[in-house]
Amino acid sequence: MCFSPSGHLIASGSKDKKVRLWIPSVKGESTVFKAHTAAVRCVDFASDGQSLLSSSEDKTIKIWTVHRQKFQFSLNQHSNWVRCAKFSPDGRLIVSCSDDKTVKIWDRNTNECMHTFYEPHGFLNEVAFHPSGTCIGGGCTDASVKIWDIRTRKLIQHYASNHSKR
Repeated sequence: MCFSPSGHLIASGSKDKKVRLWIPSVKGESTVFKAHTAAVRCVDFASDGQSLLSSSEDKTIKIWTVHRQKFQFSLNQHSNWVRCAKFSPDGRLIVSCSDDKTVKIWDRNTNECMHTFYEPHGFLNEVAFHPSGTCIGGGCTDASVKIWDIRTRKLIQHYASNHSKR
């Protein structure tokens, strides 16, 4: 789940294949978006609060308009579950990670994959943009953290983690 930038909405995704929008001040009521064919793994609002994305075990990322509550488009180039997807701080890009051992950078204006990073030692569970929008980071299944510069398209840091795998 995540809060909208204004804090007036909450988005949640579930194993029931649905994305729900909640108004925190109204108990029990939600708006339902139905488009995925498998569990929803992640939701994220764009920084302007006008768009919402959802990623799913159906190998897709879906983009929605928040106020009109309409489906806009789908990103379909992953070949396995999409664990996480996030908007860039300016909303122009999307980063996603998948069980297909890739991290993809998408151009939101063209709906095209701009670049794919391959993770040969496993897949990432989580990805996020640096606040500057120039780098992405991800947490890997081998308990490491990796940082890529999206301008040079290179891995710039690899932190072998001390996190236990309990």
